[in-house]
Amino acid sequence: MKNYVNLIVITLSLVVGFAIFYVILGNSGNFLDPMLKHEPKPGNILGTIYTGGPLVGLLMALIIVSITYVFERLFSIKKAQGKGNPAVFISGVAKDLEKGELDSALAKCDKQRGSVANVLRAAIQRFRDIEKDPEYAGDRKLAEIQRSIDESMNLETPLLEKNLVMLSTVASIATMVGLLGTTLGMIRAFQALAVSGTVSAVQLSIGISEALYNTAGGLIGAIISIVAFNFFTTKVDSFVYMIDEAILNVMEIFTIRIKK
Repeated sequence: MKNYVNLIVITLSLVVGFAIFYVILGNSGNFLDPMLKHEPKPGNILGTIYTGGPLVGLLMALIIVSITYVFERLFSIKKAQGKGNPAVFISGVAKDLEKGELDSALAKCDKQRGSVANVLRAAIQRFRDIEKDPEYAGDRKLAEIQRSIDESMNLETPLLEKNLVMLSTVASIATMVGLLGTTLGMIRAFQALAVSGTVSAVQLSIGISEALYNTAGGLIGAIISIVAFNFFTTKVDSFVYMIDEAILNVMEIFTIRIKK
């Protein structure tokens, strides 16, 4: 399902990117020569960007993909944090466990939701199930609780890291596409000189525009993606570290309780 979602996002971004390029930027009203669309009207930014060529549309699609996944990651991490302050929630659950109030701790997990709550709930629920089970004694109880925690973490961690690879991929592709557009623009500029033997201001400006606007588009896409990737990677690492601290705290409480 995940691959289908990514495919839909990429496809829609391409459609929107090229629609903006051809319909808005390429509107005949932006040019002095509406048929050829080589000479933008003086001061017309949209027409000037259009002269960057079709790769501008691809770069716009990549920027849209990047922005889409930025909002998706913001929403997902916000959801993973749960409904309240995670630090306050963890502190409250620890106090309940120290008092032996397992039901209250589980109720807090159900209310908080999010990744931290899911992991702690799995640990608390498993501890309650085996606390008085004679089949599990001492270290076996701790091992069983740890197994439940590991299973829950294996489910939650991929959700936190999902689609980060898309941001890193867009950063690389946008840079390469921008470089390709720059190269093609310079080739066009020099070809104009070679064919005419004289400096054609129009042809030369078209080639230079293609080079510069593709460079700018590639850099914009790469900057957005790289900054977002680093931001979310740091955010996920901090969140996972917070979960690990909460797990360690809970396991210490369970260890003390089991060995009494």
